[in-house]
Amino acid sequence: MQKNKLTHDDLIHHVNEYIDSHIETFSTLSDTIWDHPETRFNEYFSANLLADTLEKANFHLERGVANIETAFIASYGSGSPVIAILGEYDALAGLSQQAGCAYKQPINENGNGHGCGHNILGTAALASVLAVKTLMEQYAISGTIRFYGCPGEEGGSGKTFMVRAGVFDDVDVALTWHPEAFSGMFNNPTLANIQTAFHFKGVAAHAANSPHLGRSALDAVTLMTVGTNFLNEHIISDARVHYAITNSGGMSPNVVQAESEILYLVRAPQLAQAQQIYQRIIKIAEGAALMTETDLKINFIKACSNYVPNRTLERIMYTFICALGTPQWSKKDYQFAQAIRETITPNELENALDNIARTAGDAGRRYAEEIADQILTERVAPYCESNELMFGSTDVGDVSWVVPTAQCYSPCFAIGTPLHTWQLVSQGRTSIAHKGLHLASRVLALTALSLLTEPAQVAECQQEFKNYRRKHRYICPIPDDITPSPIS
Repeated sequence: MQKNKLTHDDLIHHVNEYIDSHIETFSTLSDTIWDHPETRFNEYFSANLLADTLEKANFHLERGVANIETAFIASYGSGSPVIAILGEYDALAGLSQQAGCAYKQPINENGNGHGCGHNILGTAALASVLAVKTLMEQYAISGTIRFYGCPGEEGGSGKTFMVRAGVFDDVDVALTWHPEAFSGMFNNPTLANIQTAFHFKGVAAHAANSPHLGRSALDAVTLMTVGTNFLNEHIISDARVHYAITNSGGMSPNVVQAESEILYLVRAPQLAQAQQIYQRIIKIAEGAALMTETDLKINFIKACSNYVPNRTLERIMYTFICALGTPQWSKKDYQFAQAIRETITPNELENALDNIARTAGDAGRRYAEEIADQILTERVAPYCESNELMFGSTDVGDVSWVVPTAQCYSPCFAIGTPLHTWQLVSQGRTSIAHKGLHLASRVLALTALSLLTEPAQVAECQQEFKNYRRKHRYICPIPDDITPSPIS
């Protein structure tokens, strides 16, 4: 059969056949990554597991790309078009949780956990490229399929470092997805961000006997938080300034703290807006150091750009989302999802539904109202070219500035489940997550195969991308001298 004879129905049949025959393999792979949660740029087990699996499947491996030990590229085929599928596999600190448990129960107190479902994300991306390779071999489909192993999405902007290194420069189209509670498109612009640590160094002293000899670094941090909290009144409403005191200087109140550090994350709809706010925060830090006579050291950690949707590519992907529908949930799935739902507050549910509504304008709001009483999604969300902000950030944003990019959502947990919580970790090693994984792998594979077999689609996606880039300049938000920063 020639590639131009493969209809969408043919592609759906063959991809479903492949995924169905490997369901247990991919579920086990995802669970194994869940069992070994690793934070940003420390994902050695997970990265090697995925890379080794692809190498055994005769993909060509490039490991340690962009000078990041846990980043890699696996390629199959040759020539154009080059289709990239992005996979993530990093976890979050402090979210250890027993699987399949409807109450908070850490496996290891303060341990890591997959609170954003990246164990599912990376595995589904891997499954999709394996399915694509199988059909490329079977039907002599030309082009190149690649898996990009992308570490450090959570607080590390791994893809931004990879973009800076030029590893996407020859890619024609990039695809990815994210676990969610519904099936639909990730089609909203996101916030750009900048993350920086401010370290103050003062002079220790006895807080009672000789306080006049001390210079408090903790005072500097406190003054900085006061200043930035006042700043919040004077920035655009869609911007966000978050902080965490990562070093308070010690546990004794009778010592003038000589060392203290605070970590800031600045978000805004456009990178230039985030940079303007960031410069004002630097002035506040300098003022705090001046007032306390402490020394200030600024450690720029990472940044990422806002996400630029490609509507042409989204419509291609959405065709397959609609064709595949939603998973067939079992009675056991509903029972566990209901138990999780009972741990979710009304405000958390409302916020989750609001985020779903943002993806599709008025139709999205109606959809959110309809599923408010559902436990697991039972139909695909509507699609529109939504320009409503998604109040989060992703380093996929930088990929979208250098190559046409689209991403979808697949249902992997109960409706209302907040991201970055023990509830999501608990569901990430269940049949609910597995079914969302398998659905996402099918959507990604079918979208990639459609692009490989219909080159005109690639050209249309690139034309939209070029039209946008003619009016908007991209500058990598991470300076050349900054290197990836693992969580110690």
